Amino acid sequence: MNNLTVTTSSASYPVVVQAGALASLPAHLDALGLRGVLWLICDGAVEARYAVPLAAHLRAAGSTVHTYRVPPGDASKNPAQLGELHTWMIAGGIERRDAVLALGGGVVGDLAGFAAATILRGVAVVQMPTTLLSMVDAAVGGKTGINHPLGKNLIGAFHQPRLVLADTDTLASLPPRALREGWAEVIKHGVIRDAGLFGELEQLAEARGWSESAPGGLWDPADAALTTVLSDLIRRAVAVKVAVVSIDEFERGERITLNYGHTVGHAVEQLSRYGLLHGEAVAVGMHAEARIAQHMGICDGDLVGRQAALLHAYGLEITLPAYDVDAILALAMRDKKVQAKKIRWVLPTSVGAVQVRDDVPEELLRRVLQA
Repeated sequence: MNNLTVTTSSASYPVVVQAGALASLPAHLDALGLRGVLWLICDGAVEARYAVPLAAHLRAAGSTVHTYRVPPGDASKNPAQLGELHTWMIAGGIERRDAVLALGGGVVGDLAGFAAATILRGVAVVQMPTTLLSMVDAAVGGKTGINHPLGKNLIGAFHQPRLVLADTDTLASLPPRALREGWAEVIKHGVIRDAGLFGELEQLAEARGWSESAPGGLWDPADAALTTVLSDLIRRAVAVKVAVVSIDEFERGERITLNYGHTVGHAVEQLSRYGLLHGEAVAVGMHAEARIAQHMGICDGDLVGRQAALLHAYGLEITLPAYDVDAILALAMRDKKVQAKKIRWVLPTSVGAVQVRDDVPEELLRRVLQA
């Protein structure tokens, strides 16, 4: 299978999406000239299953590897944890020719990527996502960062990886809830840019008889036909992210479309104190923002209904939790997409197309969110 390639003004790097990809890491590192010490950062969810054997594999290939485990969960994306990573690497004698390896979900990728971006003013980072969410979104594109008490992902840097190695075999060990949240981002990519992907997701759900009572998209290694189809859909979703990042590395235009569902999503995620997983919050945000588009007359009810049905088919809820509307709007005003004190909303016009609007009336927002 041919690799995908991100090409930006600052970097060009391969994105490998295939079963068993982690085994090829030593060869990739050698091809990239990354022969210094390797600083492997993971969390407890992947340490025993993936980090320990991967470190042993790298050492057998002649590399020096140091491993650090961060606590799982979004709460780890904080200045104190970042400082601990800096201390670990500085005390260990990190050099600029070394590389950071980020193994795990989006939290590890964001945190380790930001550590790599800031230590010694920047060292190489390799992203190795082990969750569906991070494969199709967080690991690709060089966005790194941590959270602030006043908002999510408000402190960070663009730091493109040298390689993204997405081993789809790791999806077999994901809890169902963690796998389901990843499909929100896959569906999002279909809505914003790839109508064919959206249609294939619908066709698979219909063919398999998936419904709200039997959520689809769960990984069954014993079902080779299903895992092959799901792998192809994942790679197609990753291709959307690769294409957008290659057009707009620093989110000055096209890349903002990847934030569809995230304005409301980030707000409810934070109000839930991260009890909602990121993809779960994005699914809620996608439905709310599609309803905003419908009320503004830029999309019809068919899109809203198809999107809602597809999110349900892949096991995602779309009901907005009973949070205070003022609190949601206050957090939305701290969103990174705010410009000139106006929220820039990514709103769907049809399946596969969106537009960015900063003229959504507050009264309409309140009406949709309260409904």
